[in-house]
Amino acid sequence: MGFVGVRMGGVWCAIFMVVGVISVSQAQLSPTFYDQTCPNVTDIVSSVLQSAAQSDPRIGASLIRLHFHDCFVQGCDASILLNNSATIVSEQGALGNNNSIRGLDVVNNIKSALESSCPNTVSCADVLAIAAEVSVVLAGGPSWTIQLGRRDSLTANQTLANANLPSPFFNLTQLKQNFTSQGLDTTDLVALSGAHTFGRSQCRFFDNRLYNFNGDGNPDSTLNTTFLATLRQLCPQSEVGRNTNLTNLDLTTPDTFDLNYYSNLQQNNGLLNSDQVLFSTSDADTIPIVNNFSANRTAFFEAFAASMIKMGNISPLTGSQGEIRTQCNLVNGASSSSGLIMGGGVESQDHMVSSI
Repeated sequence: MGFVGVRMGGVWCAIFMVVGVISVSQAQLSPTFYDQTCPNVTDIVSSVLQSAAQSDPRIGASLIRLHFHDCFVQGCDASILLNNSATIVSEQGALGNNNSIRGLDVVNNIKSALESSCPNTVSCADVLAIAAEVSVVLAGGPSWTIQLGRRDSLTANQTLANANLPSPFFNLTQLKQNFTSQGLDTTDLVALSGAHTFGRSQCRFFDNRLYNFNGDGNPDSTLNTTFLATLRQLCPQSEVGRNTNLTNLDLTTPDTFDLNYYSNLQQNNGLLNSDQVLFSTSDADTIPIVNNFSANRTAFFEAFAASMIKMGNISPLTGSQGEIRTQCNLVNGASSSSGLIMGGGVESQDHMVSSI
């Protein structure tokens, strides 16, 4: 269990609340879970994603964000995919998801392909976990052994989504508390933040840094002045808090999974406050981790893979818990005129805090 090797090939404005999370033992999940029942599961997911990426280079970052936003609410149970219904208030309407999550149509396409090949077998929660790994590999990042066997929830929790998703406006203390509440440590925080090495974010998630960061009419002093001027052109002051224009989370290699996220932080070119605080907070224990990942691709890739496995083990449903949904947006027995997952509005990545 862990790092296998390297194959080259959105946002949160949440109310902060610490909620304890119990991570399941990896023994309850297994990388061989579908070996007999759906041996081609990863190939099927990869095929759909490769096709989607041809027209949407951001889709990989968006799918990682979906997996992250799912696991941080009530565990990795695909609750984020459930639509509003008579009994469900969708997490897609939460502050960190509304008009920002995307890729739901691609998840729907993956699930349809799997139902054709292996009906009633692969959970939507496992689809999200597999899609996240495949997305990283397709962008040039590491592969890892995906633990499988999750089942899908019968419920969603928008209130908990509002409480648990970290904000791009968080300082380092808030970020560390938020990750600790999920059983993730400081290395996990810095490694998983590295998912911002690709993807995009909307102006409304960082434009507070450009004009009136501390309420004194000045920009964030940790923001590179050249980068500041560029961002001000994209995000005019008259539209602070409303502008949905997109810019790259990584201004150097925005569609490649590499080390440049960390070198950007070293040059004060982190886009989100929750990014830059990892390096610019005085005497923070995150600084040496950033420096190490910036200089050592193997160290970053191994840490990212380990942290993704760890995150994917947050409170999954297993055994007879939950169900295997036939449509990811509906609990079994419900009906839909369209059969499609709702959502897919203007993207936003985050932590991964803000807008992919």
